[in-house]
Amino acid sequence: MTRFIHDQFAKQYLKELLEPFGEVETSRDIVGEVRQIDIIFVPKPQNDTQRKTLGRLGQLAQNHSVFEPFRNAIQSSDIRRCMSKVFDFHAALERKASRDKKKITEAELPQLCILSPTVSEQIIEGFGAKNANNWGKGIYFLHPELKTAIVVIHKLERTPDTLWLRVLGKGKVQSSAMSELRSLPEDNPFRANTLELVYSLFAILDARQDLDSEDKELIMELSPIYLEQLENATNKGVQQGLQQGLQQGIGQGLQQGLQQGLQQGKRLMVENMLKVKFGAIDEELGQIVDPLIQIEALESTQMIMQLSREELLARFQQI
Repeated sequence: MTRFIHDQFAKQYLKELLEPFGEVETSRDIVGEVRQIDIIFVPKPQNDTQRKTLGRLGQLAQNHSVFEPFRNAIQSSDIRRCMSKVFDFHAALERKASRDKKKITEAELPQLCILSPTVSEQIIEGFGAKNANNWGKGIYFLHPELKTAIVVIHKLERTPDTLWLRVLGKGKVQSSAMSELRSLPEDNPFRANTLELVYSLFAILDARQDLDSEDKELIMELSPIYLEQLENATNKGVQQGLQQGLQQGIGQGLQQGLQQGLQQGKRLMVENMLKVKFGAIDEELGQIVDPLIQIEALESTQMIMQLSREELLARFQQI
């Protein structure tokens, strides 16, 4: 199953896009039965203008929000579970406000945003979700007091405003969005970091043997992005090597540049695969980056993909 890989990618992807505009927390544990909220976002008001460059995603993140992305089509039970988690989160915030002798308003309680490739019309109608005209197709809201939005990604119109949501779709919708992402101007503030995450998603999926037809199609779409990123990292290393080698002779500078480019490409791959799988690179994971880039790319990819965090750390502690 590759669902976990896509789930981790979705969390890191949303974190990367939203972090410039506020505080982002992933995988927050909820008291009682062990449950986690995928993404909690608290906006910084001063970044309103820049956040709008994320289109519909930026609009959904206008206020305190909880994002729950799904790789596969959701069922009614999935929606209820998400709502239950967020209502428990609301209660925890209200208890904290009470302890601090403060009053929390309805506007300060986070809105739930469920992101799913498809949702049946029966489920949409069953929850009384309505499409707001000013939001365009595919974005539904439950009654205001329920503070819940459902984004049906495959119903979104293919416009720049919906791009950052369509990247989390499936099949042809996601593949098309990846192609649009690659075509963005190089000075787009989100393009480079997002492509790095896509680069590592390709590397992880490419090493798997159990891909379904949609993931195989995604691999074909991601291949040019992967090669472009690797080429950019290599070229950057070559340029740095040439500059450093001017005093030592052009030939030596070129050789050094090529080596640096290859190392930078491998480091980029390893770091982003670790981010996609584990969410972030902490001090412990940071210590195994250099050992990982010293081994063959396929072997390092398979290790990151197949081993748990504890197994990965233990493997290099033994070396």
